[in-house]
Amino acid sequence: MAEPISRLEADLGHVFRSPALLSRALTHSSHTHEASGPGAALHNEQMEFLGDAVLGFLVSARLYTTYPQYSEGKLSKLKAHLVSATHLLKTARQLRLGEYLKLGRGEELSGGRSKRALMVNAVEAVIAALYLDGGIEGARAFIERFVVADNLPEAQPREDLLEDYKSELQELLQALKLPQPKYVVVKEHGPQHRKTFTMEVRIGGDFSAQADGPAKKAAAQEAARLALAHLRSAPAGGSGT
Repeated sequence: MAEPISRLEADLGHVFRSPALLSRALTHSSHTHEASGPGAALHNEQMEFLGDAVLGFLVSARLYTTYPQYSEGKLSKLKAHLVSATHLLKTARQLRLGEYLKLGRGEELSGGRSKRALMVNAVEAVIAALYLDGGIEGARAFIERFVVADNLPEAQPREDLLEDYKSELQELLQALKLPQPKYVVVKEHGPQHRKTFTMEVRIGGDFSAQADGPAKKAAAQEAARLALAHLRSAPAGGSGT
């Protein structure tokens, strides 16, 4: 059973002039499909689309003004981190959005309130609702407080912060219903003070990717990046080799 959204409004710091916007942002398509008649509520998929665009714009504008010395590539990496599903999931959990979702019975019984994709989509839909109800400043206040907050580096962005390819790979494999990755050190070479590590990521028995790095973590991230690129370019339904 979904919680009353008045509590969520208090946590957001925004009282909606049109409460129906927030209600729609929290309505999953499974709930709408089970409803009947012309009065059935709209679901939040279109709002996810709008919220994603608003989020991307406002984060880009914030980074542009905060880090005028950064290259386009560095700004893109930092933006990718802030708008990633991994990062937005933290926002969803902070706001306990899963408790407010309106789900169909089947989705409810399958644990929909704790599903990563549903909660991340709800964050984007809530951003859209705030934008539609309070304009760009309504959305900006939310993003500054719950998405950006203390997540900007003071000087140079850390590579391990910006390039979380391992998490992205895990999420993609979950979505594709493929085995989770396994990371193995296959080689170490070079002098003790300047070692190079070769890491291999294995996905089931059908695919693997290798990469080198000055540390195991860096090599694993690069191997995950290569695996992601491969999976995203492979024909639907097959991982390839």
